[in-house]
Amino acid sequence: MRHGVRIAVDPGGTRIGIARSDPSGLLATPVETVRRGAGDLDRIAHLVAEHEACEVVVGYPASLSGEAGPAARRSRSFAAALARRIAPVPVRLVDERLTTVTAADQLRQGASLGARGARGGRARRAVIDQAAATVLLQSALDTERHTGRPPGETIGETA
Repeated sequence: MRHGVRIAVDPGGTRIGIARSDPSGLLATPVETVRRGAGDLDRIAHLVAEHEACEVVVGYPASLSGEAGPAARRSRSFAAALARRIAPVPVRLVDERLTTVTAADQLRQGASLGARGARGGRARRAVIDQAAATVLLQSALDTERHTGRPPGETIGETA
């Protein structure tokens, strides 16, 4: 298992959920929700530097068939722009199918991801975005621990 903090980025159309791992790469925790738009890459770059991340994982919403639809193409483009912004920190695209659904289910069932007070509307959506990034990162960490290989695809290899 590689050592170092990983940052997960779950880019949505309006908000971007951010999570981070502990330095040993065992546990993912929510960090914040970044508003999509001017300055979003700068904020993420700041978080990468602040947490001294060794890698950034970006959610890749492939369709259930595995094909790249419009959301997956937007995610790939976002990841490429982020990779240019934070180089030389590597960026990996990791399949995120169902992470938002899983996060929302966990929050509904009372699984505490730091979101107890957020009941509705905007606050709840922001918490779900962070929880989705946390689910994405935990899945990536678990996959690496079980396979011995980093998950997903490094941006720059085929992008």
